Amino acid sequence: MPVVDCHCHIYPAKIAERAVQGVGDFYHIHMDAHGGTAQALLADSAPAPITHHIVHSVATRPEQVRSINDFIAGECAANPGFIGFMTLHQDMEDPLAEIERAQALGLEGVKLHPDTQRVDMDDPRLMRIYEAIEGRLPLLMHCGDYRYDFSHPRRMRRILDAFPDLVVNAAHFGGWSIFDVAVEHLEDAQCFLDVSSSMEFIGDRRTAELIRLYGTDRIMFGSDFPMWDPASEYARFTSLPFTAEEFENMTWHNAERFLGRPIG
Repeated sequence: MPVVDCHCHIYPAKIAERAVQGVGDFYHIHMDAHGGTAQALLADSAPAPITHHIVHSVATRPEQVRSINDFIAGECAANPGFIGFMTLHQDMEDPLAEIERAQALGLEGVKLHPDTQRVDMDDPRLMRIYEAIEGRLPLLMHCGDYRYDFSHPRRMRRILDAFPDLVVNAAHFGGWSIFDVAVEHLEDAQCFLDVSSSMEFIGDRRTAELIRLYGTDRIMFGSDFPMWDPASEYARFTSLPFTAEEFENMTWHNAERFLGRPIG
């Protein structure tokens, strides 16, 4: 049976240590220096039955977009279990052309991180991107941070209301570090949510409560590698009180519905 980790960041070996350290500094979390490469992701996932990884990286400047997308596409070609998502940037000259180019490379979705890209997720420069990918490509969106307003769940709700056919994973239960605020805006929304970078902060009991609240037909397993170890996150996730059928949805079938294709 396939098991999908729907939220993994990877970086080229020559910059991985620096990139991982930067992520740790951003979130004030100690990060392992070896992590961040595709090889480290596979090694750290090996103790768990994870078969597929949705992989991506984030461009903090528009000139980084093409090289990042080329890198992600190359890693997907080298690793059959990888499912690549493209990065885009609000200030790039022609995002629609890059969507076409990256899709031709085999990338299957879009990943954005408003906090590190320093843009409101409902900024008009991004709204034109959502319009272009609605009904065409899924969107993985970082959501929530008590320190910023860029990715507030209310902005995600505005996007979902404006683009009803946009397929979205509102990451981190829709609101990292403001998990209960996210419920106010997304409980009845049409979107998926993942559990990445959540269990460590809210504990197993609240994790299970939020999964029940949103529904096991909306939740996807994700580790947020290299923030967390995929095998350890999987072990913790699958220790929660859900049925085998519910786990099958959250680790496989919901990812298929998110991507719009079978995984196997």
